[in-house]
Order: sequence, then C-alpha cells, then structure tokens
Amino acid sequence: MHIEKDLVAAAATPLVLGILADGDLHGYAILKRVGELSDGRLQWTDGMLYPLLHRLERNGWVSARWDAESGRKRKHYTLTAAGREALADRQAQWDVVADALRQVWNNLQGPSAAEAWA
Repeated sequence: MHIEKDLVAAAATPLVLGILADGDLHGYAILKRVGELSDGRLQWTDGMLYPLLHRLERNGWVSARWDAESGRKRKHYTLTAAGREALADRQAQWDVVADALRQVWNNLQGPSAAEAWA
C-alpha cells in the first residue's frame, strides 16, 4: 500500500514524539520502531528522520546527547517536558481528526468504506 507523502508528513511529529515517550532512542532505533509499528508499511529514510529530529530539538521538544554504545558514538534523543506537552496536544488533535474520519466512513452508504476508497 502506498501512503501519500502529505499523510506521512502530518503523522511524523506525533509518531516520533510518541515513540520517544517510551524512552531514549538513537535515530536508527527510531526508524526501526516506525517500521515495526506500521508492520513495515512505513519505511522512513535517514533523510526524512534527521531533519525532523533537528526541528524537534530546535523546538525544545527533544534533547540529544552523544553516547558510546558498543564502542560506537550515537546520538540519543530524549523527550523533554515541552515535548510531552506537544505530544498531548498532537494526540488531542489527531483524536478529533480520527473521530471525524471514523464517523464519515461508518456512515458511508452502499459498499464498505474499504471498497469505496479502492
């Protein structure tokens, strides 16, 4: 299934904030987690993730520190208090959007919602 770029971009910030809410991770681990959570349907690249992480860091939503893991230096990202607030705000926004979409799809007449969008 192809997921449109605009939808991926809209979901990127809350997804990364939510992943980091579970604990500190380095970039490659975040990429792997995105793939796991989407059953492989979202395959992000470094070129998408790192600019997002840098923006989240500039916003004060994540902090970063270098750590030597298995003798290899990696930058680990941590959700800040401001990042937790931003995540809560994004969750509330997505709840509204998801609820509206559910209502629309549940009220479709005729074929099922999946068939209507095929």
